[in-house]
Amino acid sequence: MNIDEKQVLKELKLKQIVEAAIFTSETPLTFDKLKQTVLINVKVSDSLLNSILSDIKSDYSSRGVNLVKLASGYRFQAAANLGQWLTNLLYEKPAKYSRALLETLALIAYKQPITRGEIENVRGVSVSSNIIRTLVERNWIKVVGHKEVPGRPSLYGTTNEFLDYFSLTSLSQLPDLIEPESLEIIAQRIDSEFMGQADENTNLSKVNVSESATSEELSVKAE
Repeated sequence: MNIDEKQVLKELKLKQIVEAAIFTSETPLTFDKLKQTVLINVKVSDSLLNSILSDIKSDYSSRGVNLVKLASGYRFQAAANLGQWLTNLLYEKPAKYSRALLETLALIAYKQPITRGEIENVRGVSVSSNIIRTLVERNWIKVVGHKEVPGRPSLYGTTNEFLDYFSLTSLSQLPDLIEPESLEIIAQRIDSEFMGQADENTNLSKVNVSESATSEELSVKAE
């Protein structure tokens, strides 16, 4: 066996290891996580690992399951266009969120970091503690700091889990909002164009259960 053949076999083995690791992991795997776990005893360059991931993504591009890169790393999930066919696999009904919650989420996503008081100033009504608690428990938002004003109120921002749920790698992927648009319209769009599709794919990101979302994007973005 010559050197070239050995290299090909080595890369094939590495590809199988990376593919299996991402497939069986309960959470998305980052570049560094792969190198610190399944590849910890293997000398592999960033360029080679990137090439392996690109090859796997290409292999699955026309299949019912795709390799996608999210904010938290790489994972396999059902192809976006198959959501309606897989609905009957869901073990729980899609969650329904109130307009107030969606408006609050939109403001945090597009105006972060933002305080609860600033959210209330924009919406013109108080923000229920239940809304903030629900978003925190859903792990879509978190406290990212405190504003240096009397009382030092908490500043809220979105999490990587928020991006993962909507199949986004960064906030820059949120499309622009054409001003002027009311929060009510924003909430309606999130509910009708995005939330339903995201929940439709719940539990379908991999064979083992974890959350997924379609590759659709939100139709709103605040300045």
